[in-house]
Amino acid sequence: MEYGPDDQVERDAPEAPFQQLAGILRARVKRGDWKPNRAMPSENALADGYGLSRPTVRRAIAVLTEEGLVYAVSGRGTYVAEQKPDGATPSA
Repeated sequence: MEYGPDDQVERDAPEAPFQQLAGILRARVKRGDWKPNRAMPSENALADGYGLSRPTVRRAIAVLTEEGLVYAVSGRGTYVAEQKPDGATPSA
């Protein structure tokens, strides 16, 4: 399911809350809510903002990390990765 950057997590939706949050955060990254190489809100802030537990937020961030949209810096937080333009091919 596709999520927009302004959507909220719905408890009765068929997808798990972490999947919904991952979709919402993905849309926010693509919209440019956070600049590349800048920190996203903390796990606590996201948990409070979306009414979720920190482990749920952690799972959502792990999904985005696997996709290469964000990266973690130990002791500093989660940062938005540089985004490649759509259709870009890796250079040799």
